[in-house]
Amino acid sequence: MITKREKINAGFQSGKAIVNEQNKCSDSVDGNKKNGPRNFISTALFFSLAVFSQHSMAQTVDTSLSTGALKKLSLEDLMNIEITSVSKHPEKLNNAASAIQVITQEDIRSSGAKTLPEALRLAPNLQVAQVNASQWAISARGFDNVLSNKLLVLIDGRTVYTPLYAGVFWDVQNILLEDVDRIEVISGPGGTLWGANAVNGVINIIMKSSKDTKGLYAEGSIGTILPGSASLRYGGKITDKLTYRAYVTGFKMGSTNLLADSTNAKDEWTAVQGGFRFDWDPSEKDKVSLQSDIYDDRPNPDGGTSKPVIARGDNVVARWNHTISDKADFQLQSYYDYTWRDFRNGFTENLNTYDIDWQNRYKLGKRNIVTYGLGARLMDHKVNNLELFEFLPEHKMLHLFSGFVQDELMLIKDRLRFTLGSKIEHNSYTGFEFSPNGRLTWTPSEHHTIWTAVSRAVRTPARIDRDFVISLAPNLPLITGSDLISETVIAYELGWRVQPGKNLSFSLSTYYNVYDNIRSAEPGPPPFGIPIIFANGVKGETYGAELAVTYQLTSWWHLRGGYTYLEKHLWVKPTSKDSNKGTAESDDPQNQFLIQSTMKLPGKIELGTVLRYVDKLPAPYVPDYFGLDVRIGWKPFKFLELDVTGQNLLYDYHSEFTPSSPTPRLISRSVYGKVIFRF
Repeated sequence: MITKREKINAGFQSGKAIVNEQNKCSDSVDGNKKNGPRNFISTALFFSLAVFSQHSMAQTVDTSLSTGALKKLSLEDLMNIEITSVSKHPEKLNNAASAIQVITQEDIRSSGAKTLPEALRLAPNLQVAQVNASQWAISARGFDNVLSNKLLVLIDGRTVYTPLYAGVFWDVQNILLEDVDRIEVISGPGGTLWGANAVNGVINIIMKSSKDTKGLYAEGSIGTILPGSASLRYGGKITDKLTYRAYVTGFKMGSTNLLADSTNAKDEWTAVQGGFRFDWDPSEKDKVSLQSDIYDDRPNPDGGTSKPVIARGDNVVARWNHTISDKADFQLQSYYDYTWRDFRNGFTENLNTYDIDWQNRYKLGKRNIVTYGLGARLMDHKVNNLELFEFLPEHKMLHLFSGFVQDELMLIKDRLRFTLGSKIEHNSYTGFEFSPNGRLTWTPSEHHTIWTAVSRAVRTPARIDRDFVISLAPNLPLITGSDLISETVIAYELGWRVQPGKNLSFSLSTYYNVYDNIRSAEPGPPPFGIPIIFANGVKGETYGAELAVTYQLTSWWHLRGGYTYLEKHLWVKPTSKDSNKGTAESDDPQNQFLIQSTMKLPGKIELGTVLRYVDKLPAPYVPDYFGLDVRIGWKPFKFLELDVTGQNLLYDYHSEFTPSSPTPRLISRSVYGKVIFRF
């Protein structure tokens, strides 16, 4: 049993280590050299967050194409795949009025990705950086951080979210990648349909129906930084209308290296997850699904002699889609999600989430498609505080009630469409919030789509903003939350998507975002400047462009990729004294590009290559780098596949992101092999 004094000591030792590390290694020039110490207020801000950094109706209507059929589609057919994340109803990718990228199962398999964050690297419109063996910084259009809070992530309709800091614990999102149908990645605000925190983007991960996963699937992998991984899945049918699958997957991921001296960081990560899914089509007008996952993970971001975090949880999602007529349909979804984390320093988190959503869509006359819905979410959140690291109160019930309506008006048949809508939410901290959106879409021909949009989205406060207190001694606070209001963005977008030929398509999206009320750290009164209080003292703007290209050179050679440019300017309001000067919220590359190549070679051999470039990060400084991953796959028999994948092949080690805690790491070159059986 941990005593009160041990909790206090553990907290201060952790904080001391962070402060010392900040003083030692802020601005790295070449991955090993260090410059001067960072600003103390930045250290203090992230010191308060360190304990955490240590350690809606998203489901789509099933497409009529099986996964096997998707692999055989031409580029023209792929552009006509139905997506749902942009409008919350099926529409062709080529006609979607949004900056959206789709990562298919074939893209994931060809890349050799081992984890979900590695698969997300394949979206050119995302910033994805590995921090250590189990942590990632993932965002869109800037504001990237280990504690990113402006990106909404969903897995089959279930929002992946922690109210601690309004972000994602990526170390517990360990889905079986073989069962992913596609990943739809929207960069830009999605608040009108998806609500708060869909500020800079939405990631919608859509799993395969059990109808497409019949039979036995088994895989095993081993490599230089992959001591071992294995997955087993079996699916079948109970009746012609009722199918199922069950799976279990697990791995042990090897360590990264310390930036200071390239020695082993000892931050190994182990994870086990299992689950099931049922899909039932009781009639031609009804589709019902029930799915569940359970996991038990041991990430260890601190490394060294520290104990791994204990992360456990489970979830269950039920969904009913009903077609009323050829002009109307609705969806009803409900889920329960349980998460528990023990940070092994005396602090624990316990979260029960209950969510229900209903959505209706119908055609109003010949020119209007109206979509509307209602939702409610209850989060029962409990923590076990350290004496000087506290959420007050320890137990809090958080609610979120929402409603949205969106009208798509066809001004000129099949040519000009105007979409107007808004979401209204009521949350526990700021009450009512509004996220309106207007979009104009012009389709001059079947293969050309030009769109423009103006949107408003919000990032509502999390418990770290309002309820957190870190103290130097009892009743002597160092950092404290406040009546922080929602951060806002007004986004202006202009995009063009074109398919000039059967084998070539590209899209170009430009944007200008205006942010207000970004979080700041305001010093207290002199002479000591404490307590530091979280406030809304920063404003800013970003603008940039995103280019994506897909090219089918021949029947056996497929290329896809993209380039992003980001310009970001943040400044402190005249009424603010934020000593971070607005730099504490993100660290983003200005330029990055990706090229993925997939070749089907003679002898049933496949060669997959992913080349990416990431520009330098300004503060803390991280050098720019190239990443090269190569996968060679051989399928000698229908039931057997052998793969060898090399990742980060261009360097022995390289740095991707420098967090405030834990200590900065280097990502090493790695090679692993995989054996796959299908029966």
